[in-house]
Amino acid sequence: MTVLDDIIAGVREDLAKREAAVSLDQLKEQVTNVSSPLDVVARLKPADGAVQVIAEVKRKSPSKGALADIPDPADLAGIYEQGGAAAISVLTEERRFGGSLADLDAVRERVDIPVLRKDFVVTPYQIWEARAHGADIVLIIVAALNDDDLNSFIAQVHELGMTALVEAHNREEAIRGLDAGARVLGINARNLKTLDVDMATFDHVVDVVPDTVVCVAESGVASPTDMLNYARSGADAVLMGEVLVTDGNPLQAVRDMVAAGKQPN
Repeated sequence: MTVLDDIIAGVREDLAKREAAVSLDQLKEQVTNVSSPLDVVARLKPADGAVQVIAEVKRKSPSKGALADIPDPADLAGIYEQGGAAAISVLTEERRFGGSLADLDAVRERVDIPVLRKDFVVTPYQIWEARAHGADIVLIIVAALNDDDLNSFIAQVHELGMTALVEAHNREEAIRGLDAGARVLGINARNLKTLDVDMATFDHVVDVVPDTVVCVAESGVASPTDMLNYARSGADAVLMGEVLVTDGNPLQAVRDMVAAGKQPN
């Protein structure tokens, strides 16, 4: 069993408990009372060509363990927004990442920029759940889905007015995601089956992504230089978490990353 398989097994167990507590019909009713999703593509690929920062609220990870306590995720998200982040990523997976839907609610209430629900989506219920809790973006991991589910999940996210961040780890997955209708494609340097990080992954995959699709670089960022390198390789946006939550001054850390994204390519 790979790390991804193990994570998904836990996700399904926790999901079953939530489904027993809140029905799909109840979720759909909740969605009718939620504000419309924000436009994501224009924010992540602005006309001025600046490479955007997606800043993540991240307490821990399977590879590093505990990263930061983050007692007030909304406060951290507000700092990210103040620092110039274009969007906020909120981990809602509990077992390996220490996140929750309550974190998503708190962040959505605080910020005026798009919010990403970052989790391991394996059923349509989770997509409705994301919208009911105010998400504008939903992570869809190609490696976790067969082609039928990949196509239907991306379509459902878009039908609900949200944007799918379709995550790939190699060229084959990127092509599958694009064929399934991805408007925003993430290229993750971290192999979710082994947790190894290879920063060269982005360069190996980016050429299959058309200019009409927002290209997001994910994982491995440890400094503004890494941000700049991703920008020069063709990223429209860069998703980062660990480097921000472990910095003693997250406001300055975000500002430094945003500044790197504005440098000439």
